[in-house]
Amino acid sequence: MGTKKKNDQTAIRTLGPAKIDTCIPMCRPVDESKPMIVTLTADDIENLTDDHVTLELEAAGPREKLYFDPSKTKCAIVTCGGLCPGINDVIRAIVMEAYHNYDVASVVGVQFGLRGFIPEYQFDFIELTPDRVADIHQFGGTILGSSRGLQAPDQIVDALERSNINVLFMIGGDGTMKAAKAIVREIDKRGQKISVIGIPKTIDNDINFVTKSFGFDTAVEKATESIQCAHVEAVGMQNGIGLVKLMGRESGFIAAQSTLALKEVNFVLIPEKKFELHGEGNFLQSLENRLKNRGHAVIVCAEGAGQELCPDYGKPDESGNPVLGDICGVLKKEIKEYFGKLGMEYGMKYIDPSYIIRSVPANANDRIYCGFLGQNSVHAAMSGKTGMVVSMLQNRMIHLPLELVTERRKKLNTNSAYWRSVLESTGQEDFCKMDPTCRR
Repeated sequence: MGTKKKNDQTAIRTLGPAKIDTCIPMCRPVDESKPMIVTLTADDIENLTDDHVTLELEAAGPREKLYFDPSKTKCAIVTCGGLCPGINDVIRAIVMEAYHNYDVASVVGVQFGLRGFIPEYQFDFIELTPDRVADIHQFGGTILGSSRGLQAPDQIVDALERSNINVLFMIGGDGTMKAAKAIVREIDKRGQKISVIGIPKTIDNDINFVTKSFGFDTAVEKATESIQCAHVEAVGMQNGIGLVKLMGRESGFIAAQSTLALKEVNFVLIPEKKFELHGEGNFLQSLENRLKNRGHAVIVCAEGAGQELCPDYGKPDESGNPVLGDICGVLKKEIKEYFGKLGMEYGMKYIDPSYIIRSVPANANDRIYCGFLGQNSVHAAMSGKTGMVVSMLQNRMIHLPLELVTERRKKLNTNSAYWRSVLESTGQEDFCKMDPTCRR
């Protein structure tokens, strides 16, 4: 049997009645009396207890009435966390939409993440105009700078009040969305009317109820280039091994998608799937068999895979995330010892393209997606929405409450048809057999 999420679990908050006629041209306003019905299955949500769940969601897009008077509205944009392809595209889309279609009074950029709100860091706001952002989509990174770590919500709201900010756009990952929740709570406590809109940003694609985060397509495209290089290196040696490390702290979406995109991967290791280095049907034995049968192997390893095998795992970073152990260092050491005992000659090339991938400009698909995110974020804010994110779910632009998005991190379902396709692509059947839930 399926279940249905009640409206109050997916309802979007507003600051008050929207009474101002919209000013944007060619407006086809969203009818909020007709919720968007979305059905999700086990392939969409990990550990789903029913065969499906049906959600009533609010569609993104312009509204017939506005809450804020554009001529008196001041917006702020902040980017937090690690870099990701497309951040500048989102900034540009917000600025262009706010100025050209709503004619807002001002848009400012907050420098270096949430630190930009804290007086002790002495970072000035940057005035963002269409001229200033016109070409930023051609470059990777973020023109505003970024930072990690917690900052006091009361100091952030103090800065919003001092600067007469009406709307805050927060571009970031899971930690940023949790910070947005805390900021909304502080705003509510003070009885202020400030809209907080989140734009989910995570290159790992691990935000709950978000089908695909921006930058993911670009990351996969660039990752396949590294995998192709690893394959060329591997086949150019006797018993050659190409080892590629990809992003993915807790979710293996980039590793899995890159594997499907380029049919040269023989082993893919992800955080959601434990594996053994020693014992029956282990990774090292499978690698040995692969080299004996085919003479080369390509391994793609997500950075968060096999953390239980790493001796240095667990210490938290500034954002509260555990510092990852060096799984690829463990693999290189164990492979060397294993084949040394066998007296079997091999060669290895290790490629870590992580920071190159994070820093490149977005590709065409991600640029389109970033444009939708920026435009619809402005639509939501100007109509008085708050405490929400704009995102895409099953190819539809929607509003999601922050509470739903931060409920947990999205993980790859290793009992899904998607993961089965990954296994079929690599042929790493021994790893499937180690999983007691696998029916193969």
